[in-house]
Amino acid sequence: MAAQARIAEAPGVSLDAIVADIGTLVRCESPSRDRDALLRSAEVTAALGERVLGAAPERIVVDGTPHLRWRFGAPRVLLLGHHDTVWPSGSLERLPFGVEDGVLRGPGCFDMKTGVVMAMHAVAALDDREGVSILITGDEELGSPSSRALIEAEARGCAAALVLEASADGGAVKVARKGVSVYRVHVTGRAAHAGLEPERGVNASVEAAHLILAIAALGDPDAGTTVTPTLLRAGSASNTVPAEAEFSVDVRAVTRAEQERVDTALHALGATLPGAGVRVEDGPRSTPMERSASAGLFARARAIAADLGLAPLEGVAVGGGSDGNHTAGIGVPTLDGLGAVGGGAHADDEHVIVGMIPERIALVRELIADVLSGGGR
Repeated sequence: MAAQARIAEAPGVSLDAIVADIGTLVRCESPSRDRDALLRSAEVTAALGERVLGAAPERIVVDGTPHLRWRFGAPRVLLLGHHDTVWPSGSLERLPFGVEDGVLRGPGCFDMKTGVVMAMHAVAALDDREGVSILITGDEELGSPSSRALIEAEARGCAAALVLEASADGGAVKVARKGVSVYRVHVTGRAAHAGLEPERGVNASVEAAHLILAIAALGDPDAGTTVTPTLLRAGSASNTVPAEAEFSVDVRAVTRAEQERVDTALHALGATLPGAGVRVEDGPRSTPMERSASAGLFARARAIAADLGLAPLEGVAVGGGSDGNHTAGIGVPTLDGLGAVGGGAHADDEHVIVGMIPERIALVRELIADVLSGGGR
């Protein structure tokens, strides 16, 4: 009830109106790799934000991808979100937006269009917005290739970055995230007829098999480090010794030291078979968001939740990355998972618990105000 009262302080705001705003964004499909869809989504998001906040955003297009930024003075608190989703166009036909029995559904509702709407309404409900920046990007689901520099530049010098990504199970916020590294390993060999003279060839598939086993062994479960070979292709014909192979590797690490250990080991790989060649490309995409980055903000958020009469706020570490990794990576205090409470991200059962939306908006609003007043520094 306390949270509902806080939201009611903003004239004209109702939960029905907030749900309608979420529906507006969910019904505008925005797959990350569809530039036309992203441009439409950016315009819909901009119009919604202009109505809620009373201010138009700055439209920033980087490498064809549209991002939106609202600035209210020099940034001291940055709210982060993204309007792109993993869902292909046409998903709404199978999974239409709707609300039933207090549960909101639709592609992208949990990850993270509800969080985008929550960010807008939380800022709109502030008594003083001076020092707040909202950045809504269009390529987070791809690893933020065009927006990372923008995110880091906007966060630099801020007292806090608050990420409105969806919560963890039960509404827990995300106090740590693993760093993400992605590699492509290219293997070269020599082609030969597989039936007539295979001994003349250098089998890139066999070399790839040696490499995959060695790479998988770099994982360290005790340290929380996973090293997972994923996509694999090799050869050109079933009767030809493969002259080339390529595979991808996904690495997740809790600490920078572990991320760097694996990176060094991967780039030091050599071939096992005489005549084979190995080339490793790419590397870390985001540094780990370690617990130290979120500790102070999490303590304040827990205290604020108690003041609002909400259930005790829990914090968890997760394996997936977000734009919070980038802000934490440059030393900005960061708290993630402040968005929707629900589940099913990237799955057909994606959903949001409607009754939790006002509580989360109130929590975010009060956390922003606390940091701006100096209490969260």
